[in-house]
Amino acid sequence: MLRIIVLTDIAMDNIPQAHDRFLKELLSHPERAGALLRERLPEEIVRFLSPGPPELVDASFVDERLRGHLSDRLFKVETLNRQTAFLYVLIEHKSTPDDKVGWQLLRYMVEILKQWERQQSERDCDWDRLPAVIPFVFYHGTREWKIPNEFLHLVNAEETWKPYLPNFRFPVFDLGKIPDKQLSRNRRLNAWLLVMKYATRKKQQMAIKDLLIEVIKKVPEDLRPIVHYFVQTYRYDEQTLREIIRRIQPEEENKMMSQFAQDIEKRVRQEVLQEGNKMMSQFAEDIKRQVARDIEKKVRREVLQEGIQQGILEGEAKGEAKLLIRQLSRRFRPLPDRISERVYAADPDVIEIWADRVLEAKSLDDVFTE
Repeated sequence: MLRIIVLTDIAMDNIPQAHDRFLKELLSHPERAGALLRERLPEEIVRFLSPGPPELVDASFVDERLRGHLSDRLFKVETLNRQTAFLYVLIEHKSTPDDKVGWQLLRYMVEILKQWERQQSERDCDWDRLPAVIPFVFYHGTREWKIPNEFLHLVNAEETWKPYLPNFRFPVFDLGKIPDKQLSRNRRLNAWLLVMKYATRKKQQMAIKDLLIEVIKKVPEDLRPIVHYFVQTYRYDEQTLREIIRRIQPEEENKMMSQFAQDIEKRVRQEVLQEGNKMMSQFAEDIKRQVARDIEKKVRREVLQEGIQQGILEGEAKGEAKLLIRQLSRRFRPLPDRISERVYAADPDVIEIWADRVLEAKSLDDVFTE
C-alpha cells in the first residue's frame, strides 16, 4: 500500500482562498492529478503505480487551527502489485519556502497511518505491516526552493545518532524553475500550471499574456475558472480580461464579465462593510472602489436623512419649549432665567407634562414638581 503527500507552498499572503480553490479544482480532476504526480514524482515511485487515474477521497487531515494556510486532497489508486495506494496532497499557502516543511509532512504522515489503522480495526482486519507514505512537495512561491529535502535536516542530533532516528526524503517540484513550455505534456495540466506560476509573479503578468492566451486556447473548456482566477489574483484590468476572453471565446465575453462583476460586487460589499482589505486584480479593484463609493454615497444619504429628521424633531422640541416659556411668562411674571434654561434642556416628553400643568398650577413649583 502506497500513500503520497504533495505539499504546495504558494504566495498568497493576502489571497489564500483564491489559490486554494484553484489548486483544489486542479486536483479534483483525476486526469490532471494523475498527470502531475506521474510527471513529477521520481521514476522509482511512478513505475510501481498502475495506469488508472487516482480516485478522489473525501477526507482531510489538517488541524482546525491550521486551515487558514493549509488544505489537503486525498486520492486512492492501485499499484502494479494490486495493492491499494493513497496519494495525499497537502497544500501550504506561503509565499516563501517553509524550512519546517519536513516536520509538517511527518505530522500528517502519522495522521494518515493512524486513520488507516482505525479503519483496519473497524473492519476487524489484522495487519502486520504499515503502508508506505511518500511525501511530495509542490511549490510555486516566488523564491527559489533551497531547503534540504530531508527530515533530519530539522533534527539537532549527534552524527552517530542519525542511523537510529526516523528520517525520510521528499521530492520537491519548484514550479518557478520549470521553463514555461516544459510544465506538462498534458494540455490541461500545462495551462493550469502556467496560470498558477505567474499568479505570484506580478511584474511578468502583462509580458506573459499572449502565451497564456495561446495555451488556454487549447483548453477552451477551462476558460471560465481560469479567467475567474485572473480576476482574483492577476493585476489585469477589465480591458485586458475582455481581450483574453475575446481571443478565446468571443461569444462569452459579455456574459462572463457580467457574472464576474456581480460575484466581485457581492463579495466586495461584504468586505467593505466588514472593513476587509484583500488584494485583487485591477478589474476587481476597480469594482471595489466603485462599490465603496456607492456605499459611501448611500451612507451619506442615510446620515443626511437622519440629520434632517433629527433636525425636524429638534425643531419641534424647541418650538414646544418656546411655547411653554410663553405660557409660564404670562402666568408667572417675571420668569427666572433658570426656568428658561431648564425648559430648553428638557426632553419633549417632560415639556409636554409641564405644559399640561400650567393651566391649573398656582406657582412655578406646582409646574415643576417631580
